[in-house]
Amino acid sequence: MSDVLSQSEIDNLLHALTSGELDAEEIKNNKEKPVKNYDFARPSKFSKEHLRTLENIFEHYGRLLSTNLPIFLRKSIQVEVMNSEAVTYMEFSNSLSNPVLLGIVDFSPLEGNIILEMASNLGYAMVDRMLGGQGEPLDKVRDFSEIELLIIERVMTSCVDLLREPWENVVDLHPRLERIETNSQFAQIISPSEMISIVTLNIKVGDVEGLMNICLPFLTLEPIMDKLNTKFWYSSQKEKAGDDYSETVESLISHARIPVKAVLGSSVITVADFSQLQVGDVVKLNTKVDEELDIYVGDIKKFQALPGASGKEYAVRVTEIIREEE
Repeated sequence: MSDVLSQSEIDNLLHALTSGELDAEEIKNNKEKPVKNYDFARPSKFSKEHLRTLENIFEHYGRLLSTNLPIFLRKSIQVEVMNSEAVTYMEFSNSLSNPVLLGIVDFSPLEGNIILEMASNLGYAMVDRMLGGQGEPLDKVRDFSEIELLIIERVMTSCVDLLREPWENVVDLHPRLERIETNSQFAQIISPSEMISIVTLNIKVGDVEGLMNICLPFLTLEPIMDKLNTKFWYSSQKEKAGDDYSETVESLISHARIPVKAVLGSSVITVADFSQLQVGDVVKLNTKVDEELDIYVGDIKKFQALPGASGKEYAVRVTEIIREEE
C-alpha cells in the first residue's frame, strides 16, 4: 500500500478536520503500538520469574560449594551467580569447546538429566591441588587422562550431592552423577531444538577463576514449573525454617561429643611428694567417702552424684541436676 495520499483523500481529511469530525490532537497522540516479534521455533517457556527463582536456588548452591569444596582442595573457594538465560540446547552445545568437562546428572525423581559444565582450567587446577600442587592450571590445553577424570569425578560427585538442599523447598531431589563426558557430542540428552535454562556460576579456586554452567532442560523441570516462582520459594523456605529449624538444631546437638568428668576431690601436696608418688600410695582428698561428687559437662558443673560401680567399671549415680539459674 502506498504511503502517499491522493488529492481526494487529502480533501476528505481537511474537510473532516474543519467540520470537527476528527481531532488533530487525538490523531497526534494516537501512536501505533509496537509489534513484538515472536519466534514459534523458540517459544518462551522460561519466564523472568522462573529464571529469577533459579538464580535464588543456585545462590544457595553457591554458598554450599564455597563451604564444602575447601574440604577436598584445602583452598579458599569463592562462588558467585553471574546470570541465567533461556536458550536452545543447540546453542548451548555449539558454544562448548573440546576438551570440556560435562557431568551428566540424573535429576530423580524428575525425568531426564541436567548437565554441569565446568571450565577445563578449573578441572586442571583441582587435579593439581588434590595431587599436592599449588592448584595451577595447565599452560597448554590437552585431553584429561583417566586418573585425572577419576579425581574430577570425586569432586563433581560432591557437587552433585549438594544440589539436594537448595531444591528441597521445591522438590525432594535425589540427584546422582551418571558419568563425565569430555566431548560435547556424547552429551546429547535432549533434542537440539528443545529449550533449556542456563545458570552460570563464577568459581574462584585460589587465583584460578572459571565458569560452571548448569543446563536445566524445560522437559525435566516442566512438572515443577508452577513452583518456580519467588513467592512460593520464599514462603516454603519460611515455613520450613519455622517448622524444622528447632528439630534440625536438636538433631545436630544430639550428635555433638562433649567431655563429662566426675571430680572425686582435690588435695594439695608438694612437688617433691608428687615426684615420689608410687603405686599404692594414698593421697588424702578434701571430700568424705559418703559425700556427693561434682560432675562436670565440659567446664560447667552440671550434676551431683554418688560414686559406685557398674559391673567391673567405675560409675556414678546422678542425684541432683544443677540448673543454670542456681
